Amino acid sequence: MSLAELAASIVRQACALGAHDAECTISEGEEFSAGVRMGEVESLKQASSRGAGLRILIGNHTGSSYTSDLSPAGLEHLARAALELAEVTTEDPFAGLPEASEMGSIDRDLELYQADVEALATGDKIAMAKQAEAAAFATDLRITNSEGASFGTHLGTRAFANSRGFSGQYRTSYCSLSAVPIAQQNGNMERDYWYSTARAFARLESPEYVGRRAAERVIRRLGAVKVETQRVPVIFEPRVARSLVGHVFSAVDGRGIYRKSSFLADRLGQQIAGPNVTIIDDGTIPGLFGSSPFDDEGVPTRRTVVVESGILRSYLLNTYAARKLGLASTGNASRGITGNAGVGHGNIYLVAGERTPEQLIGGVSNGFFVTELIGSGVNLSTGDYSCGAAGLWIRGGELAFAVSEVTIASTLQQMLLGLEAASDLEFRGSVASPTVFVQEMTVAGK
Repeated sequence: MSLAELAASIVRQACALGAHDAECTISEGEEFSAGVRMGEVESLKQASSRGAGLRILIGNHTGSSYTSDLSPAGLEHLARAALELAEVTTEDPFAGLPEASEMGSIDRDLELYQADVEALATGDKIAMAKQAEAAAFATDLRITNSEGASFGTHLGTRAFANSRGFSGQYRTSYCSLSAVPIAQQNGNMERDYWYSTARAFARLESPEYVGRRAAERVIRRLGAVKVETQRVPVIFEPRVARSLVGHVFSAVDGRGIYRKSSFLADRLGQQIAGPNVTIIDDGTIPGLFGSSPFDDEGVPTRRTVVVESGILRSYLLNTYAARKLGLASTGNASRGITGNAGVGHGNIYLVAGERTPEQLIGGVSNGFFVTELIGSGVNLSTGDYSCGAAGLWIRGGELAFAVSEVTIASTLQQMLLGLEAASDLEFRGSVASPTVFVQEMTVAGK
């Protein structure tokens, strides 16, 4: 029996016991990780997991339960537990499954599973972590220590079925490699890292590249100073710029919109960003980490233009948020095995602009190039933004010296209005961004 068939049988059992509607998610996975430090294996982990989550409705009363016991007795207990909870929950007129007409699945191959990840031998995984760390040490003599390097893999299957006729499942794979070297000079010690992730091993950056990039990044941080407090242009490299896209996602999450707790509530159709800012959520791009054939309510994933040329075009919604707002689901339901569906994103990204990062930097006479953010002081109700940061100071259009122990502050509203995207969009996860130029922020130092 496939996992999708098992999920469908759990739904049938719940309905036979009294549920008016039901949906079931089953997830199973195997993960491996190897950690090395100073050339020696420091940790090895191999684990597997399997569980089923059930949500049932009796009228507009909802109950949810979870189990890792997929025996017949365990599954009967799963259904009865959800039914018992539904009997004591508050009635909610917006609760319920999507309509059958809304359900479906992307029928093309999204390249979410690649066999070369599963075929990797344990010894090869350990060797690649060692090679990445060794490459970092070989790059520069100032690299004297290491927090280690790691290689990991994950293989999974996710299945979903409900009482309105939907049933489906898909397999996933990914692998990752990272290195975290430590450099020292004149009593100053710094750390930085680089990583690569991919659905397929063939698309992973080489251990030598990962180690070398990590080393280059940490070396340029040596001799960092704190600058005077001032208002200047700020440029975010892609690795940190993606956090700005993440804040926009949080602000367009339908739950914050119907609760009126987001600064973007009631802003559909209005300008919220500069005219060259376009943000897209797309769960259908082959091979990427935010892709899937259907969301966690059985609604097909899709491409949604969230911001178009600075205009807010869409919120991201699951069925519940859509009903609360009088809109349609955007195929963004997301849930773990436990609880009800929340709102997630597919691959959400800032569309690349025309100028290169070098051109953006070259146009700044005095400014800050951010390579690391520390902590998060973002208020999604007001848009206030304040984060610790480190990076490089821009002087005369060039990266001049390392900077640390500063705070950058503005509001998301002002940042978006003064934002320009560079041409170097890259996907290292389900949230992506090119290099980003922000017209002006406060850099608070000494």
